This record gives sequence, structure tokens and C-alpha cells, in this order.
Amino acid sequence: MELGIALDPSEPGAPSQRWEELARLAEKRGLALVVVEASDGPEGPAESGRGEAPEAPAEGRPANESGAHIATTAGLDPWTAASWLSGRTTSISIGVSVPDTPAGSPTDAAAPFPTVVAKARQSLDALAPARLLTDASAWMSAPREASAEELSVLAAHGRPVVVPVDSAREVERLAALVPLTSAGLRPQRSPAVRARRRAGIDYESIPASLAGHAIEPGDTGYRGAASTYLRGGAPGLVLRPGTASEVADALGYARRHTHLPLGVRSAGHGISGRSTNTGGLVVDVGRMNGIEVLDRRQRLVRVGPGATWKQVSAALHPYGWALGSGDYGGVGVGGLATAGGIGLIGRAHGLTIDHLRAVELVLADGSQVRASADEHPDLFWAVRGAGANFGVGTAFEFQVDPVGLVGHAQLTLVTTDIAQALADYGRLASEAPRDTTVFFVTGQRRQGRWGVQLFAVVDSSDPDVVVERLTPFAQLGLLAQQQVVLSPYKDVMASAADVGPEGHRGFGEPVSRSAFLPELTPEFARDAANLLRSGKVYFFELRAMGGAIADVPAGETAFSHRASAFQVTAMGPDHHALDTVWDPLRHHFDGLYLSFETDPRPERLHDAFPPAVLERLREVKRRYDPGNLFRDNFNIDPHPGARTASADALEHSDALEHQGPRP
Repeated sequence: MELGIALDPSEPGAPSQRWEELARLAEKRGLALVVVEASDGPEGPAESGRGEAPEAPAEGRPANESGAHIATTAGLDPWTAASWLSGRTTSISIGVSVPDTPAGSPTDAAAPFPTVVAKARQSLDALAPARLLTDASAWMSAPREASAEELSVLAAHGRPVVVPVDSAREVERLAALVPLTSAGLRPQRSPAVRARRRAGIDYESIPASLAGHAIEPGDTGYRGAASTYLRGGAPGLVLRPGTASEVADALGYARRHTHLPLGVRSAGHGISGRSTNTGGLVVDVGRMNGIEVLDRRQRLVRVGPGATWKQVSAALHPYGWALGSGDYGGVGVGGLATAGGIGLIGRAHGLTIDHLRAVELVLADGSQVRASADEHPDLFWAVRGAGANFGVGTAFEFQVDPVGLVGHAQLTLVTTDIAQALADYGRLASEAPRDTTVFFVTGQRRQGRWGVQLFAVVDSSDPDVVVERLTPFAQLGLLAQQQVVLSPYKDVMASAADVGPEGHRGFGEPVSRSAFLPELTPEFARDAANLLRSGKVYFFELRAMGGAIADVPAGETAFSHRASAFQVTAMGPDHHALDTVWDPLRHHFDGLYLSFETDPRPERLHDAFPPAVLERLREVKRRYDPGNLFRDNFNIDPHPGARTASADALEHSDALEHQGPRP
């Protein structure tokens, strides 16, 4: 227990300088909380928001800490006082009572408007991270004359206690009582952080190996850890293991919390995956980002799941090597290396998973295994295409390719005939030599025209070859902008922005649909043009496949749709609007790519995996995760039809996902 102070709200004209002195002294002496309350005026203090005035008896108002309680005199706005005290102190928690604000007229100066109050709360929380308490139920009041014994009794119940004072002498009196009541049990986190803990999570049992890097709601780094690149979130706890043993500890903790959603994150760029959630757990392996060369002669490298492809390409460049890796360098290795990896050198060098030679995983029961063609071959087959269902990858061994300078192009074109542009692109991309991979991106029409962006890589250092390959694509519309360079592959990945210490700032919920397209026919071009004319799609992409991707037999990995010519992605404002224009195209498709799909309904699994493949995956799931711990990323249920607590938690998580944007 820690004790604190409070100014007497009935004292007239208390100077702000004295409030500052008392708050800073409380902080210096290790007290926990400064509460700012408004008074009703000279006659007496306002109610505390708890139905308790400061002079109420201490009995029956439990707490585990005491704090500095500053009640403002008449006429002083509590937000102003709280903001000012936040700026004049450095670490002590600041409490300001913010009752629920009913909807009212924005022109009524006497009635706080809910959105204004909410914004004020967010602003103060941003200015004083992990220090703000706005729920009056998070603290209790004790009378000025409360004895050490009385405060000690209150301390056994788990909430801070605030005590009125009017002098530095009383601050020192309370500080002197701390050794009598705390017994060295001062919590590591402030009252402001603990007040935001989620029900159903045993924060006190976080393994010692993880506690130092764990992030809770209210922690300084929580905002960046809660969200991902495209997705808002509000998890109850983010665990950040740095070793395989710590991953095992994190999964042991997750097994004790199977009633909660469980997300696994590498770099936080996943569109489909549940790398964040609401109220659940997230295991973030971003700290595990090492990259090392194991065998230079065989071009064998070992990469941690938290490394980004920008980092990987930079590390491989001095050796003259490259590893195909999607189209954006900020994506993490862990998610892409277990899903597929359809990238800008895919037609020349295949999918990312085609270069995987071994993967180290921590399984649901905490055991650590190595999967390869010779060790746990069934698991090695499964993780290459459906890896999120079987364990947490802690290291990936790849055999990479020698790649020199490549032709890297970004072309912007304008067209009034999007159907013709799609049809021409489909023909050109399919007929191009396998050294050429071109992605097609467009969106909503502007003034009767579509802007089309082409992202291309030609695996050749010969400028004439690059020009020859790309010239036909430049005629898909009116060429408005072009950038064509010879560059190392690392520069293709280098355009990704580095994520700073503040983390991601995603918000809302991405809504995306994905499919594999065997052939881009004129009929598909017509139907896709109708989808784009609807205005219900703001992003539409075609990724060219074929070439080396199709060289691998379909049964060699869980990624089953090798023969497809293109992968298609569409993003829209909400599920219903997108489905109304996407569903008419389904007869053109054969399967889907889970990485870009946000519809978590079980039937999507049947789109992603042919029946025989899905049944084989279920067998592997029953062997390595029979309790279905890994269930939040397009769950391959080992026991379909059986009702479990895990299924209930997943259903609850999905319901939250579809309620709309999250904080």
C-alpha cells in the first residue's frame, strides 16, 4: 500500500502553486495518485462520483494504495487542473472524475457534449501516457484523520485510496506510513494502468520470463502494440517473447486462458490474420528478428519470424542473393512464410514457401520441434500454406537464389475502358516470359477515368530486355507517370517505411476478399469492370502467377492452387457492400488466398483447400494441436462439429470483428 494526499475542497482560494508543490511532493515521496475533482462552490465539495464525500468514514471503502487527492475549488475546470498537473509532474497517476455524459445539444454551453469529453480524455491520455484515470470507481476516499491501521485494512481490497490534506506536513505524515503498510509489495504498474486491466486475464501470473516485455492496456507502448498496419485493436495483454523458450512460456499462459481470443503476430501487416483482437491475448514475436547465413555454399540462411522482408533483402544483398517476398518490405517473415508468398519475382523464382527448407516451431503443448522434409514431414507440408494453425514459428531456414540487378518499374496509366485494360493485362501478363512479374492495381473511378498502377520486376540486368518486357504493358492506357530503374532487389523492398518505437497506428477493420483466377477471360474482365463501376470497391489488385510457381506439384505443400494464373484481391467499406459485388464473380474463381481474406466463416476453408487437402490438414491438426489452441486465423478445427470453449471464444471474437471499427 502507498499513501497519498488531497487538498481540502472546502478551503477557499487554494493557490495553484500550492497544488503543484503538494502534487510534486507526493510524487517525490512515492505516492500513487493525484485526483482532481470539482467542488460545488464555497459551501462544500461536490460528490465524488462514487456517492461518497471525502469526509465519509473509511470503513467499507477498500483499496490497495493511497494517492494524492486534489479537489479543485469552485470555478476551476477539472480537465484544466489535471492537464496542468500532468505537465508539472512526471510519473504519478492523475485521476479526474468523468461521469457518463448523456447526449445533448452541442450549443448548450452548460452541458458537456459526449464527443468533446471523449476527445478531451484521449488528448490528456496522449499527453500523459499511462497516467490518466477517468473512472471514479478506480479509487476510494479515506478521511483526513484515518489511522495507519485503518488505511492498512483498506489496502487489502485492491484499489487506491485518496486522502485529503492541506499541507506538506500531512504529505510527509502519510509518506512516513508507507513502510508500515506496503511491506515492500508496491506493484510494478501504476494505478492508471491497473485500472484498465481486462476481466478474465490473470495478470499476476504472467511468467517471469515475459513480464519485463509484456504490454497491458494503459502501458506507454500499448497504443502501438494494440493496433496493426491496417487493423485497430484492444487486446487485454500483449506478450513479447524473445526466445523459443519464452514462446513456450507464452503458450503455457495462453493454455490457461483458452476462453480468450489468441492472436500471433510477427510484424503486424497481416490483412486476414488475427494478429490483434479485442480483450484477448497476443503473442508478438517481433523481437525474434535475427538473420544469419548458415551455409554460404548452399545459400542457406536462418531468419527469425519478426524480421521484415526489407531487413532480409538488405542482409542478403552483400552476397548477391535474394528471396521472393510479396510486394512490400514491411511485412514480417512469420506470417508470409507460412501462408505462401506471392511476390514480385514469383514467376522467376516461385513462392516464398518454395524456398523453405526447415522451420522451428513451438507447438500448442509448449514442445519445440523442427519440421523439414526429413523431420515431422507431415507438419512441414502443412505449415507451407496453413501454418498459422499448427504452432508459432520461431526460426525459418531458406535456400535463397542468386539474383543480381533487376528491372524495377512503377507505371501509372489512365483509362476510360477498364474492362479492356483488364483483358489486355491478363493476356500480356500470362504470355510474358517467366522473368517478368507484373501486378495490376486500380480502385474507384474519378471523373469517368480509372487510374491503373503497374508494379513490375524483370529479373534481368540488361536494360534492353527490361524495356522490351515492359513496353507492351505501358500501352494499357494513357501513360501518366513512369519510373523504371535497374536496382538490386533490396531496393525493391526498401520503399517500405520502418515502424518506429511507437508501433503501428491502424484503425478500424479491413474488409477484403481474395480468390485465385485460373484464367483472365474477357468475361471476367467484363464482370470485374462492373464490380469497379459499382463504387463499392476502393482497392482492386491482380497478382500475376504462373512460371516457377506452377513448377511445384500441387500436393507438395498445403498451398494447393499452383495452376492459377492470377491472385485477385478486392477491398471495400463493409462486408455486405463488398459481398454484393464480389459474389457475382465467384464462378470465375478456383480457391482463395487466405492472407488477403477477411471473411472468417468456416466455408472459406473449403474455398482455400480442396477436400482431400483439408482432411489431411485436419489429421495434422489432431496430431499437433488437438485442443485447437491456434484457432483465430481461419481455424482448421480438428474436431468439426464438436462444441468447445475455444469455439465459443472464436465465435465471440468474430462477432466483435464484425461490429465495425475498433478503438
